Amino acid sequence: MKLKNLIECGGNIGETEITGITCDSRQIKPGYAFVCIKGTKSDGHDYAEAAVKSGAAAIICERDLKLDCQVITDNTHAAYADMCAAWFGNPADSLRLFGVTGTNGKTSVTYMLKKIFEKAGYKVGLIGTIQNMIGDEVIAAHNTTPNAYELNSLFALMKAKGCAVVIMEVSSHALDQLRVYRLDFEVAMFTNLTQDHLDYHITMENYLAAKKKLFRMCRTAVINSDDSYAKELMEGLDCKIVTYSTGNDSTYSAKAINYRPASVEYEFVSDTDICHIKVATGGKFTVYNSLCAAVCAVEAGISITTAAEALAELNGVKGRAESVPTGRDFTIIIDYAHTPDGLKNILSTFRECKKNRLIVVFGCGGDRDKTKRPIMGSIAEHFADYVIVTSDNPRTEDPGEIIKDILAGMKNSAVPVKVIENRTEAIKFAVSIAEKDDIIVLAGKGHETYQILGTGTIHLDEREIVAEALEELK
Repeated sequence: MKLKNLIECGGNIGETEITGITCDSRQIKPGYAFVCIKGTKSDGHDYAEAAVKSGAAAIICERDLKLDCQVITDNTHAAYADMCAAWFGNPADSLRLFGVTGTNGKTSVTYMLKKIFEKAGYKVGLIGTIQNMIGDEVIAAHNTTPNAYELNSLFALMKAKGCAVVIMEVSSHALDQLRVYRLDFEVAMFTNLTQDHLDYHITMENYLAAKKKLFRMCRTAVINSDDSYAKELMEGLDCKIVTYSTGNDSTYSAKAINYRPASVEYEFVSDTDICHIKVATGGKFTVYNSLCAAVCAVEAGISITTAAEALAELNGVKGRAESVPTGRDFTIIIDYAHTPDGLKNILSTFRECKKNRLIVVFGCGGDRDKTKRPIMGSIAEHFADYVIVTSDNPRTEDPGEIIKDILAGMKNSAVPVKVIENRTEAIKFAVSIAEKDDIIVLAGKGHETYQILGTGTIHLDEREIVAEALEELK
C-alpha cells in the first residue's frame, strides 16, 4: 500500500510502497512505516535512525529528525490509529460498536451484553481484559484495550467471520493514548469512577477527563447516575444521554431489589417498560452491571424481554465473584477486586450473607498507585472477620514494602490480621483454617493465571492452589 493512502503526505515519499506498520522499532522489517510514539518510559523518536537502518521506508514523527523519509504530523498517536485503520480497510466502519468504561464492572457488562446480543440473533465480537472472542472462538488478550494495530486487526477478523456487533472494554489508558481514536460507538456506557491508575493519571480529574473522551465518540451515552462523578461526566456532552440508577431520578431504574448470596432479582423500570430481571451472581454491583447492559441493549433496539431472558441464562464471568467448588461446608470466592471500591463491593456483598466468618486474602500490585494500599487495608479490616495480607503482582517492587503500605491503614484493627507474603501459602493457610459456613474471598487476581514478579512472570492459578489445599486437608 502506498504511504499516501495511509497518511496525508505529498511528493515522492507519498508514492513509497509500505509493507507494514509498527510503533515498535524491534518489529521493523524492510519497507515498514515506523511511527514514533512517545510513551511513559521511552520515546519512539529516539529509535528513528535505528529503524531506518533496519529497513524502515518511512518515519512518521512529530518533529524534524533530519531524515529523508520522514513525515511530520501533529500527533503520532492519532496518526498511528488512522494508519492502522486504513491498513486494514477501516473495518470498524462496517461494525456496530458498543464500548464500556469505568473503574469496575467493565468485564461483567461486556459479557452480559454479548449474551444479550447473541440471544437476539447476532454474532458478536468481544474485546476485553480476560480474552477476546469471536462468537465462541477465544483469542488471547494482552491489554484491556489493544493498541491500534491489534485492535484494527481484530475488527478486520471479526468482520471477516461475520460479526455485526463488537462489544469492548475501553480503558482510560486507551482513551488517553488515542488507541480508539476516531471510532464511532453506537452506545458508550459508564459504570463508575473510583480511585485507580493514579500512578498514570496522577489526579482523579485527569482520570475522569480520560474517561470522558469516550462519550465524545458515541451517539448514545448510558450513564450510572448514582455515581458521584456522573454529573461532571455528562456536562457538555453533545450525544443523547440516558441514565440508570437504583433511585428515582433516572431514565431507567432497578426497583424492588432482592439480594441473595448467589443471585439478585429486581424490576427493570422505564417510562415504557417493566420487566423482572434475575441474574445468577450476588451483590449490588451485579444489579448495576446487569442494569447497564440491559439499558444498552434496549437503546440498541433489543427488547427488554430478550435481555432479561439472556441475563437469566448467564452463568457468571471467570474471576468475577466466581465460586470455586470445594465439596466442603465452606465457600471460596475468587474475584478481580484490586481497587478500594472493588474490594469494598465484594466484601460488603458477602458480609451481608455470611453465616460465620468472612475471610479475605488480598494484596496490592507493584509499580501502581501506592495511595490506594492503606485504603484497601482499612476496607479489609472493616468488612472482614479475618484478614490475610499477601502479595499480588509485585512487579519490580519489594513485596514486603507493598505489604507495609497496606498495613499502614490497619493500625487499629479489631480483627485478626496475618501476613503471609507468598500468595500460594496465604491461600493454603486460609483454606486450612476454614470453618463450617465460612466464606473465603481471594481478591485481586480474578481471571489471571499468573503472577508478575521482579524476576519475571510465573504460573499461578488460584483454582489449582485451592484444589491442592483441599487435597492436603484430607
